[in-house]
Amino acid sequence: MIPASITEQIPIRTDQHGRLRVGDSNVLLDLLIYAFRLGHTPETITEQYPSLSLDDVYLALGYYLRHREEVDAYLSQQELEAESARQMDEAQHPPALTREILLARLAAKRIQSEG
Repeated sequence: MIPASITEQIPIRTDQHGRLRVGDSNVLLDLLIYAFRLGHTPETITEQYPSLSLDDVYLALGYYLRHREEVDAYLSQQELEAESARQMDEAQHPPALTREILLARLAAKRIQSEG
């Protein structure tokens, strides 16, 4: 017989940087959700991330499906922070090859192959 009140812990925790991780693993909830959105099953997700247990993946996905709005807001915030970090990194360490340099090299190759 199943007990009248079932309480199940959701295997999602916040790490020291404020990022959500699944179970006892270091796998970000973001990665699990993106894989799910791409059509991966919980079974294939555990193949991609062997440190995840199948039950943790099902519980985390169930939480996402019941709280989609809040989780999507969290994911959007994470994407904004990642973009901001990327821009700061590029400003501090500009790429050695810029689009302009690559286009100039392509034009030079075209001229060289025509000549």
